[in-house]
Order: sequence, then structure tokens, then C-alpha cells
Amino acid sequence: MPTLTPSRDIATLLAIMKTLREPGGCPWDREQSFDTIAPYTIEEAYEVASAIEDKDWKSLPGELGDLLFQVVFHARMAEEAGLFDFGDVVAAVTQKMIRRHPHVFGGEDAKQSAEDQKAYWEALKVEERKARAQHGVLDDVPVALPALVRAEKLQKRASSVGFDWNNARTVVDKIAEEAREVAEADGQAARQEELGDLLFVVANLAI
Repeated sequence: MPTLTPSRDIATLLAIMKTLREPGGCPWDREQSFDTIAPYTIEEAYEVASAIEDKDWKSLPGELGDLLFQVVFHARMAEEAGLFDFGDVVAAVTQKMIRRHPHVFGGEDAKQSAEDQKAYWEALKVEERKARAQHGVLDDVPVALPALVRAEKLQKRASSVGFDWNNARTVVDKIAEEAREVAEADGQAARQEELGDLLFVVANLAI
């Protein structure tokens, strides 16, 4: 087995991951798949968010490193399967960042404010969805998001095309209506559907 030492070079991390997955490496790492690693990826992202919320700057490098390792893990499994490699991951994100910042990298003028720039990015994302044959504004909202997070994201997307209530009083009235429908639902399946409607409206009020 190769002798590896801690390093600031991403190549060392890639080499560690490759070694862990090779014959003679770590039995646990070798048994993993995209499906089994995905929950750990989500968990590590939350640990990064928690460190930031706690302003635990001492722990943040380690938490970010754990999250980066998840990216490397997925990329290594993809390379083994002949799908893509870590270089493709880097290429994809650098291409996206350059495309989405033409005012920095393409000679265009910056928008008047951060809010204007955000609106411009949203327009770019619409074009990107069309290029991927995703024509609906909700098409690429990840189904794996936690329920409340997904409800909030769906609501924001819907609001961007005018599907929204105009004031809090209207939303509260809608919550009361949906709550009655939950109480009147006949059967578990119908109740779950009505609960989903109620959750969606509550998310609208929250944002």
C-alpha cells in the first residue's frame, strides 16, 4: 500500500479515496454505493450548516473537509463505473460559474444591485432548464429535500411565476380551510394528501 501523508493538495485526497476503494483497501469503503453514501452527504452538509450557525470557525474547516470527501467519494465511484471523474465535476462547476457571471468573466456590465443580479441568475436558470428539456418551473426541485425545505422551495418557485397569495390574512384563511379538509378527510390516503396541502400553505406563510 502507498504511504500517504496529510497535504493541502487535492491530488492527495483523490489518492486516498482511490486507495480506500482498491483491493486491499478499506472493506467498508469498498462496499459502498451512490445510494448508501448519499445520506452521509446530506448529513455532512447539515454539519457544515450547523458549524456556521454556531460560528464555530475552528471546526468549520474539518466539516467542509468531510463534505468535500463526500464529493470525492461519489466522483471515485463514478470513475470506477465509467460515468465521469473528479475532473468532470470541477469542469461542470467552473463552466456554470463562468456562464452565470458574464459581468465578471464575459465583459458584460454588472446589474444595478444584488437583487437585480439575482433576478438575472433566475432567468439564466430558466434557460438552463429549457436546455435540459425541463420546461416547468418546478421540474428540478429535488425530491430528496426534507419535506419543509422542499415545500418552501416549491413555494418560492411558484411565487416567481405569480402563483402566490397577496397577504398574510389570505394565507391564514387558506390554512383554516386546509385544516378543516384534513379533519374531514375520509381515510389515511386522503388525510395524507390534505396534510400535504396544509403543509404547503403553512410554508407559504413562513416565507
